Amino acid sequence: MRFEGTSNYVATEDLRIAVNAAVTLQRPLLVKGEPGTGKTVLAQEIANALDAPLIEWNIKSTTKAQQGLYEYDAVSRLRDSQLGDERVKDIANYIRRGKVWEAFESPKRPVLLIDEIDKADIEFPNDLLQELDRMEFHVYETGQLVKAKQRPIILITSNNEKELPDAFLRRCFFHYIQFPDEQTMRDIVEVHYPGIKNRLLNQALSIFYSVRDVSGLKKKPSTSELLDWIKLLLNEDIDLETLRETDPTKTIPPLHGALLKNEQDVHLFQRLAFMARGQR
Repeated sequence: MRFEGTSNYVATEDLRIAVNAAVTLQRPLLVKGEPGTGKTVLAQEIANALDAPLIEWNIKSTTKAQQGLYEYDAVSRLRDSQLGDERVKDIANYIRRGKVWEAFESPKRPVLLIDEIDKADIEFPNDLLQELDRMEFHVYETGQLVKAKQRPIILITSNNEKELPDAFLRRCFFHYIQFPDEQTMRDIVEVHYPGIKNRLLNQALSIFYSVRDVSGLKKKPSTSELLDWIKLLLNEDIDLETLRETDPTKTIPPLHGALLKNEQDVHLFQRLAFMARGQR
């Protein structure tokens, strides 16, 4: 089982090496990178390439590690006992399986995505260490031992919002997705918009990278935002000459709402355009 990328996902050589190394070592693959660089999509494409089921666990600020294993619904059991429901006699009826349990019991080796782990509490990664190491855990309410039928391929993503504990990092294979260079980005765009005119793509990429290079940006546009912007350019049939006249240091790009996602950055470009007009 080797990951070589897919027709829908441009994987650089270092990313392919990282995925296959993690699979060989049977270690979780921890992927970091700017938001919008395809970390989450990578899990979907690994699953597609290896013909494996994908199990997604999307982490929120309130998510606890225990929820990935199982949850005991004591409230429902109490309610049912008050109603005289026979189900209360078996506590197993109130055990809700989590995504890790689902991955452990999958009949086919799955890809388990633990998405945006840095959103959770700082103790969250440590609380999963033993279960991900041993590939088993106990359900204390029933005494059941849940053991993985086969070790899942685990992909963990992080946007670097919090530092992860050293003990957790030691157990992962780490890869940082560098922001794509212009040639890689060209390949990515052509996967999504095959047959796009070369002159339009050249000009769009030139503007996009110029926008990213503007000093003082609060949020640089990402790959996903470039794809949205190009979709709009194609849909609105923006004239190539209009794009050629666009210099991010002198005028705000057309349909800039796809690229600039906060008012500070829009105001920055407006100021740059105002200053440029004053120098004419």
